[in-house]
Amino acid sequence: MKFLQKFIAILALLPALALAEGGEFPLDAQPKGTTDLSSLQNGAKLFVNYCLNCHSASSMRYNRLRDLGLSADQIQSNLIFTGAKVGALMTISMQSQDAKAWFGAVPPDLSVIARAKASHAGSGGDYLYTYLRSFYQDPSRPTGWNNMVFPNVGMPHALWELQGIRTRKMIDEKDPHDESKVVQVFDKFEQVTPGKLSPLEYDNAVADLVSYLVWMAEPAQNTRRQLGVWVLLFLGLFSVLAWRLNASYWKEIK
Repeated sequence: MKFLQKFIAILALLPALALAEGGEFPLDAQPKGTTDLSSLQNGAKLFVNYCLNCHSASSMRYNRLRDLGLSADQIQSNLIFTGAKVGALMTISMQSQDAKAWFGAVPPDLSVIARAKASHAGSGGDYLYTYLRSFYQDPSRPTGWNNMVFPNVGMPHALWELQGIRTRKMIDEKDPHDESKVVQVFDKFEQVTPGKLSPLEYDNAVADLVSYLVWMAEPAQNTRRQLGVWVLLFLGLFSVLAWRLNASYWKEIK
């Protein structure tokens, strides 16, 4: 019985232990999908305002945002801040060598980032939703920021004005493998200064941004799903007809 209790206690500590030893930070589920146009429009606005300065989306054209219910005039007036045309790709002017010198690495293209970050731990949307909500102030880093999902990331906290400044709190836990030792595990984030948005508003804004990134990775995904339903219904009906025709054919032969 004591062995079983100890084994259960060790299992309970495994997530915290993995985090303390550089394991994966648990991902939160992305709360929004890609069917709410108002959410996607707000996500597109956040993307061009906060992401498109350093990250490009070179596989995406501005005019594809018309699929979100926006007109060409709305896109040109509200979402394009350069001399680019509505039909242009979402590229940036920052040179790769400059980006590497400033950040230590070239910021990745975000066209399909939501697909690239999918793993056994969760979907790409789950990863991005948790990542953008897990920054904390860290004076030891060149940018002054760190991240629980991506430790020692070179990216600064682009949304810090919206979220405010936070620090992380670590606590000591007994090492389940050696009770004479302790390990530091993550406890919670502590708000130092408030942001422009409340915590709930910030989470909703990040959810909108992530929904847009997921949509951008495959703009036709909603149409594909709708067509998929009709295709399955057709195949089901066709299967029933083929089954009855087959039965009728062999009935006459027998």
